[in-house]
Amino acid sequence: MQNTFVVSKIDLKKMITSLGVTEGSTEAMLAKLDKMRRHVDAVAFVGMLEKLGIRNNDITNILRRIGMGDTKITEVFNILDEEKIEETYGVVSRLRLVE
Repeated sequence: MQNTFVVSKIDLKKMITSLGVTEGSTEAMLAKLDKMRRHVDAVAFVGMLEKLGIRNNDITNILRRIGMGDTKITEVFNILDEEKIEETYGVVSRLRLVE
């Protein structure tokens, strides 16, 4: 399974601005990616897109366009949700039920 996905800066900019994100916000995100040496994990990338106000359906479409499969996309959103819960409530204890 492919774990690295590549998208050109121009294509990414087109995808994001076509969703109504301002040019300035798009450029700020691309500058942040440049500072990260243009490598970012998928969870952080999705978090950036959410902060731009992009809806999850549109984020899913962006991820599909760059070649990510639905299973991996679901995994990314699940991890991001867990991170948000931990930020809000702290580490959630994992419970093991014993019969």
